[in-house]
Order: sequence, then C-alpha cells, then structure tokens
Amino acid sequence: MDSPAWRRVAFAVIVCVLVALGAYLVGPVAHHDRQPGKQPAHRPGAASTPRVATSTSSPAAATPPSQSGQPDIYQWLPFTQTGLAAAAATVTRFGDAYGTYSYGESATAYGASMRSVTSASLVGQIEDAYAAPGVASARASAKQVAVGTATIDSISAFGPTSLTFYLQITQRITATTGASQRSTRYSVTVTGGGTSWQVTSVELANVGNS
Repeated sequence: MDSPAWRRVAFAVIVCVLVALGAYLVGPVAHHDRQPGKQPAHRPGAASTPRVATSTSSPAAATPPSQSGQPDIYQWLPFTQTGLAAAAATVTRFGDAYGTYSYGESATAYGASMRSVTSASLVGQIEDAYAAPGVASARASAKQVAVGTATIDSISAFGPTSLTFYLQITQRITATTGASQRSTRYSVTVTGGGTSWQVTSVELANVGNS
C-alpha cells in the first residue's frame, strides 16, 4: 500500500524513533573542546524549516532486524548513521564557537571561529549582530568573556539534504560584575550530505516553527 495515510503513519513512526534515539546516536560527538575567545551577540534571523521527506515501503517488505535484533531505521531515512554523526559534530563545533567570545575580539575574528562549519552568508549575519553598537559597547564596558559548551538535545526535522537539531549552549561568563552561567536553546539547521555538512540557520528554539 502507498497511500497518503500510510506515508503519514510511516513518517510519524520515523520521527518518534528519531526523537527517542537522537541523544544516543549523536551522544559520542556532543562536545568539542574550545578555547576562550568568541561571542554570540543577538542571534541572527531565521531560515525556513526544511521540507521533510521520507521513504516508505510496502507492509509486505518487512524491515529486517539488525544484528542486535532491532530494526535498522536508517533504511527509512535519507542519511546514514555516519552522516548523522558528522552532522551532529558540525552542529556541536558551531555551538561551542557561537557561545564563546571575548570583549576585546573583533567581529571578523569571532566569525572566523565558526567559518569552517558555517555558510558564508550566515557568518556575515552573525558578525553583523556581534558588532551591533549597543551590543558591542555593553560587552566591552563589562569586559565580558564567555566560554560556550554545546549539547544536542534532539533532532527536530530532516529532509533529503538537511537536518535540524535542538542545541543547548551553556555559557560560563566572567565580567566586571562577577561570574555567571547562562543556558540558551537554539534550533540549528545544517545542509549537505554524507559526511559534509555546514550550518545554514540558527535561531532561538522558541522562534517561528522551532
């Protein structure tokens, strides 16, 4: 059977499995060591949520179990386990850099810390937000330095060439007023395929469709 109702059911099953297994699958690449030095200013604008695409199969073609006795969910997905791990590593590296800054650092230097895993257009938006006069002057006057650590919460959407993750960035911040800690949840989208991904969108998790 290949009816719209069957495709909706199959997609719902896939999403539920992804949410349940997301932390397990990306856990080994959830952290990437960083040195102090870069800043996330106010987060640049939203990008559209990727169109979700799934593949379905006939009920007669039952999914064969893996060696562990569990279904191989990657038969139903547009990416492999290796590809998912690479995408998660890209998001985590981005998050570590995005949450790390120093008040004496230029916007260009801040953007350079995430350039290898981020699209050029998004880096430009981030640098503009970092250099915004009100934000930059407040950061400098307080002599703020932050070190960010990113942790993936879950997968929120996927398509043939994109994956969107919920990412928690925890910052340890020091300033003239003392030390503090702040955690913020973002929706981060990467595009690409195989083991090659780059971040193309970041926004607060409660903005838009996130």
